[in-house]
Amino acid sequence: MEDEKYMREAIKEAEIAANEGEVPVGAVVVWKGEIVSRAHNIKEQTKDATNHAEMVALRRAVEKLGHWRYLQEATMYVTVEPCPMCAGAMIQTRLGRLVYGTVEPKSGAVVSTINLLQDPRFNHWVEVVGGVLEEECRELMQQFFRRLRE
Repeated sequence: MEDEKYMREAIKEAEIAANEGEVPVGAVVVWKGEIVSRAHNIKEQTKDATNHAEMVALRRAVEKLGHWRYLQEATMYVTVEPCPMCAGAMIQTRLGRLVYGTVEPKSGAVVSTINLLQDPRFNHWVEVVGGVLEEECRELMQQFFRRLRE
């Protein structure tokens, strides 16, 4: 139930992204029961390919908490399975837990193409829960790309 509550907040961020013409991905970081950051894709607005929702949310969380090491106790909720860049950042910041909505079959780096977050060759593993409000998250993406093609 708690996971759904926070995923709904990530969905709100994804909806903002869609309204701004960005791919609708939203993320929130929760630390000790409090949302410490929220973000959505701003890649097109900033013309910066690294400004995925997850990257922006991680940066903002670190800014608020004062150090990246505090993210070991945090959970990130993101509407879509993270890509390799975002998964790598989660490993580097030692994120404690990831909860995602829907898979990304072409570039997902958690279950779809590779599992970076639990690869035994890395020195940190992120606990992963997938499929939370999956249908809502998937529908957001499908609607966005449907409108784009029209």
